[in-house]
Amino acid sequence: MTELSAEAQAALWVEAGRKLFAGECDFYFAAAQSAGLPPIDRPEIAFAGRSNVGKSSLINALTGRTALARTSHTPGRTQELIFFNLAGRMNIVDMPGYGYAAVAKAKSASWIQLVRDYLRGRSSLMRTFVLVDGRHGLKDSDHDTMKALDTAAVSYAVILTKRDEVKKAEQEGRIEATQEALRKRPAAYPGAFFTSARTGEGIPELRAHVARLLAERGA
Repeated sequence: MTELSAEAQAALWVEAGRKLFAGECDFYFAAAQSAGLPPIDRPEIAFAGRSNVGKSSLINALTGRTALARTSHTPGRTQELIFFNLAGRMNIVDMPGYGYAAVAKAKSASWIQLVRDYLRGRSSLMRTFVLVDGRHGLKDSDHDTMKALDTAAVSYAVILTKRDEVKKAEQEGRIEATQEALRKRPAAYPGAFFTSARTGEGIPELRAHVARLLAERGA
């Protein structure tokens, strides 16, 4: 059998990702407390990031929907772990945003505890995606989140968002700087994705990555 080239293999994963995310996707569960998490019944991916980094917009773009995940111009609006069921094959989890100072300290602490409890006890979690505003790069709160994921030994990858708002001449440098920071992180996937929910740039590659994770799980 002729071995496929790297380009051909990549194309196959892109198609697998397209088919995966073309499946029916619906709201499944919302949890405001760790005691109220849904049962572990299928593989999961989770999206974390600073408030208003574009988590909901990216989830909508991945699934080809316009309003699956709520988008808001009000930072700190997502206060629960929101679960979406993708064709019965996996869950997509939208996590509360972090790094927004106007949120009351007590509520912020409860969100942090919820997220920590979820990450610590979720054996079904294949990968957490940490979203970073591509216009600005990694911030202190992003480094704090990655440090917590390293400590918890939770596998994660970084997604730079809002690619369409970054000059093309600056995009490669932003990716290289991000990857350089990730080399020091033991639980980090070594590559970085650069996406735009508005134009669709980087979305096929991200779908392909998730499809490959699912295949590695045998799901």
